[in-house]
Amino acid sequence: MADQKASTSIEAVESGLAAQGYIASRQIATAVYLSQQIEKPILVEGPAGVGKTELAKAIAAWRGMKMIRLQCYEGLDEAKALYEWKYAKQLLYTQILKDKLGEVLGGAQTLHAALDQLHDFGDVFFSKEFVEPRPLLQALEQPGGCVLLIDEIDKSDAEFESLLLEILSDFQVTIPELGTVSAITPPTVILTSNSERDLGDALKRRCLHLHIGFPEQRLEERIVESRVHGISQTLRRQMVGFIHEIRSLDLKKLPSVSETIDWARVLVLLQASELDTEIVKDTLNVLLKYEADIEAAAPQVTTFIAKAARSNVFG
Repeated sequence: MADQKASTSIEAVESGLAAQGYIASRQIATAVYLSQQIEKPILVEGPAGVGKTELAKAIAAWRGMKMIRLQCYEGLDEAKALYEWKYAKQLLYTQILKDKLGEVLGGAQTLHAALDQLHDFGDVFFSKEFVEPRPLLQALEQPGGCVLLIDEIDKSDAEFESLLLEILSDFQVTIPELGTVSAITPPTVILTSNSERDLGDALKRRCLHLHIGFPEQRLEERIVESRVHGISQTLRRQMVGFIHEIRSLDLKKLPSVSETIDWARVLVLLQASELDTEIVKDTLNVLLKYEADIEAAAPQVTTFIAKAARSNVFG
């Protein structure tokens, strides 16, 4: 009975994401379902362009939640990711306090009493009123929850990973001047990585792992069907079959799902009904991003088109 309930819930995730135009594999839907049930972040790894970032967007749209995105880069620190102080507002407050200093200290009879009164005002400078929340703190403060996308975590430094550990474990963060800020509703956290560097074990332990690779052909056809209107079934099968042949080559950058969708839109724009050598060579730069890759693939175009056509007939 439990298995049946889980299966139904996973299928609900699949259909929910599909309604947003995201065709998820069973593995992806299962990871999203488990993440919701055990309130654990998902670390999504895989080549660029396979739908890692789009997954977070689709989850947010499906669940009707705000998505907060933190784009990672080398040198990212807590001032850009977590919070910083509103220095201009603090300076203005200092000026106001200076102008009113006589009124503030008017009742103080001794230096000690004056310092006590000033100390009370000093604490205000580092209150919540003067904090400028950045994406991580914003995510914790959403009363109805949100989807927090920490994009391309592998581009950040190892020090930034350490900053994330408390947030990913307990959905809270400690700010020295303010204390601990805990999430009212834990956010759904998606971290993406293109595997440009190895991530630390401490970060990985706190996350569910999900690898999104290149989809198998039928799934990729469904993705094209959902994203590109007006493409015939014949052309869709041929072009996806052709791309799968291209991915068998030793290229600097293999075409990803994002290139598949772009190429499908180009072929529809050019009113292609099926693949032929001329149109493929004319648009190969949509699929391949390096001239060396285009030169390596060009001699194989006719052969790959023929294979894709046979697959279309017999598959």
